[in-house]
Amino acid sequence: MLNNDASIIRFERVNKWYGRDFHALRDIELEIRRGERVVVCGPSGSGKSTLIRCINALEPFQQGRLVVDGVALGAEGSARDNADERAVQQVRRRVGMVFQQFNLFPHLSVLDNLTLGPRHVAGLSRREAEAQAVAQLERVHIAEQAHKFPLQLSGGQQQRVAIARALCLSPQILLFDEPTSALDPEMVQEVLDVMTELAGQGITMVCVTHEMDFARSVADRIVFMDQGQIVEEATSAAFFSQPESARARQFLAKLHRQSG
Repeated sequence: MLNNDASIIRFERVNKWYGRDFHALRDIELEIRRGERVVVCGPSGSGKSTLIRCINALEPFQQGRLVVDGVALGAEGSARDNADERAVQQVRRRVGMVFQQFNLFPHLSVLDNLTLGPRHVAGLSRREAEAQAVAQLERVHIAEQAHKFPLQLSGGQQQRVAIARALCLSPQILLFDEPTSALDPEMVQEVLDVMTELAGQGITMVCVTHEMDFARSVADRIVFMDQGQIVEEATSAAFFSQPESARARQFLAKLHRQSG
């Protein structure tokens, strides 16, 4: 665990259960530095998505403490019960998230999908929100599609729109929950290219992904999870060349066999 005043995310012995029996997160201790690019990986059901969904308070947790950009969520007991709604809203203004599914409103144009947050959360005028939306669409190289509807776009284009939407509130942290898993193989690279560009722009990124080539080239650090625990943390180079744990070695070997 890092001891760094520049940390922007800090988990302190966070535990989460689903019901009484399923222990989804076990004693999570993790710090992420401002501007760091972290990839969280591990087998299905290891707790990866649950962990990052805690960061923007989409998932409550029952024990521990989580601090996001100076805002504390949770305490002993239920995070949803103990974190007041104001703290949750503060966090969500600072954290953008991109999901597996695009979650775009099909009856709204691309531009209107992007202006909802700035208008209703940040209080921008329509003109200001549209200018912000166009700027973010340009950032992900899809501004020419601003007046189309989501279902007129390919899956890769829709996911780039979703990334632009996440950027519209100028978040300090950007979370990606397997953003390419719902895409056809030929569309994956266009999304990874945009994510790679964003990674070079200084925003803090936490990404759950099975795209190990992306992780190898972009991540400052790999967090490997299994059975709700952080099993291993390492730099990208160290993790892929000399993983320390047997479970990480098995995971990488399985991915290698599947890609081969």
